Formats: sequence, structure tokens, C-alpha cells
Amino acid sequence: MKGEITMKLKKKAVIFDLDGVICFTDRFHYQAWKALADRLGIYFDEKINDRLRGVSRMASLDIILERSDKAYTQEEKEAFATEKNDTYRELLKNMSPADLTDEVKDTLVELRNRGYKLSIGSSSKNTKFILGQIGLGNFFDAIADGTDITRSKPGPEVFLISAKKIGIDPADCAVVEDAKSGIEAAKAAGMTALALFGDAKGCGLEDYDLTSFSDLLNILP
Repeated sequence: MKGEITMKLKKKAVIFDLDGVICFTDRFHYQAWKALADRLGIYFDEKINDRLRGVSRMASLDIILERSDKAYTQEEKEAFATEKNDTYRELLKNMSPADLTDEVKDTLVELRNRGYKLSIGSSSKNTKFILGQIGLGNFFDAIADGTDITRSKPGPEVFLISAKKIGIDPADCAVVEDAKSGIEAAKAAGMTALALFGDAKGCGLEDYDLTSFSDLLNILP
């Protein structure tokens, strides 16, 4: 039954979203977008920020600009996105292996010991930088991120690319997500969707709701 783990999954790989699953950079995203919005004189708060979860940088910018009275050119939008990302990357320099919990680290190691292929499927173009900061730069079998895709979640592209990189059929992959858009992407890719935190849990599209990150060890033998 959805929301209760009642069976073991027979999978060959696990694909993880990054932000909100492996680590948490929400505060940095919010601070960077807020700085840009304040400079442009656009109202921005945490409720609006919640709409940006699992969404690409340019799509996030479009959401913020909904409250602007001014129409911006594509060139201006790209400059805004670059400005935000520069601020965000500066903030990310504060991250370290201390931002990776023992629970996440120990679970990842155990999943690898059990023979699973482990991959990242994230819309963020900063994925590799973040993984390096928290000490997982060379841990995963493959990484698919915003530099690989033309359409972000809820499109399935990032997960399909991730599966292709590790050589595993989508049907044999489980995806761990914290955003509804990520759950939608996983289902569109033909994968099993596991909801952890955020609006992924209880969205009605997920196959299972995880109670914690280490709960993965209970359903992946």
C-alpha cells in the first residue's frame, strides 16, 4: 500500500535527486534568488521559493518575474540567471563534508555493497561542484545533471540519461525524490518513484513514501 513499505523491490540501480535528498542547499538558493529579486524590486518570499523546487534555473526565473511589471529580453534573463548562479556558487563554497549526514553516507555505502548501481539525476548545473564540496565527487557510478539536458523535470530526460550512463533499463531503476516534479519525471521515465520529504510525499503519484533515507535499506535487499 502506498505510504507503507510492504514488499522488497527488485531493482538494479537507484537514481537520486541531489538537493533535498543527498544534501540540502535550499537556504543558499533562497538567499541567491532573494538577492536578485530585491535588486530588481520584485517581491519574493519562501512561499514563492517553494514553487522553485525541482525546477530549472530559467524556469525558476520565469516564476520570479511573474511579479514584475517589466518585460525582459532573453538576453537580460540569461544575465539575471548568471547573476543568481554566481551568488549561489559563492554561498556553496561554505559547504563541506559536514553537510553530508552519517545516515546518507552509510546508506549509500551499504547500497553499493549490496550491488546496486548508484547515480545522480539532478536538474542543477552545479551538481558536480556540490558533490565535490560534500566529499562525494567520485562516489557515484554516473551523474546526469542540468548540463546534460534540454528539458528539466517533470520531463524524464535527466533520469533516462542517468539510466543510460549506468547501462540499466529504466524499469530496473528506482528514483529517490523530494519534489512532485521529480516524481512525475520518474514515472514518465518508467521508473519506480520513491518519495522522501517535500511535496513528493503524498502527492499521489509516488510508488512508495520513505520514512527516512535509511529506509531504502528496508526495501532494497
